[in-house]
Amino acid sequence: MSTKYKFRNQEALHFVSFAVVGWIDLFIRDEYRQILLDSWNYCMTKKGLEIYAWVIMTSHVHMIVGTHGDNLEDIFRDMKRHTSKQLREAIVGNPKESRREWMISYMRAIGRKNKHNAGFQLWRQDNHPIQLTSPEMTRQKLEYIHYNPVEAGLVDYPEEWKYSSARDYYDETRKGLLEIFKFEGL
Repeated sequence: MSTKYKFRNQEALHFVSFAVVGWIDLFIRDEYRQILLDSWNYCMTKKGLEIYAWVIMTSHVHMIVGTHGDNLEDIFRDMKRHTSKQLREAIVGNPKESRREWMISYMRAIGRKNKHNAGFQLWRQDNHPIQLTSPEMTRQKLEYIHYNPVEAGLVDYPEEWKYSSARDYYDETRKGLLEIFKFEGL
């Protein structure tokens, strides 16, 4: 097993990316994005997750995280397991989801290839955590996260993307959707 992408230092902040299998554009619906937000709120309250920056794109997520509680790998394992189950139920139960049969079929096919997923897999296996080792690196990842929707052509300015912490950093008149640990002076 590769050791390139591991949470090595629980005391350090990490840039984390994770994606839906096949890079499916799952997060085009507010109810699916809300499942992630609810899970993150739970992890912050009950597991010690610290979120410094985040963005939910249509097929993937980027975050800067730390912890003052559970180990990050445990938090992400549990969060991905929980949201996978919740998102699957939301997809199956959503009568407006025109892609339901195709998505569930694809996620089942991927899950059958992986003995750890009991015949269903929503998230790719990796999180790609990268330890942030300097203020410059942290600033670069923070900007990368917030400008991701701009680069994707979804908005003109980072703070226009509702599903991001950009409002907490760039717009003093609007608050983001999560309580974050905001960097000061970066």
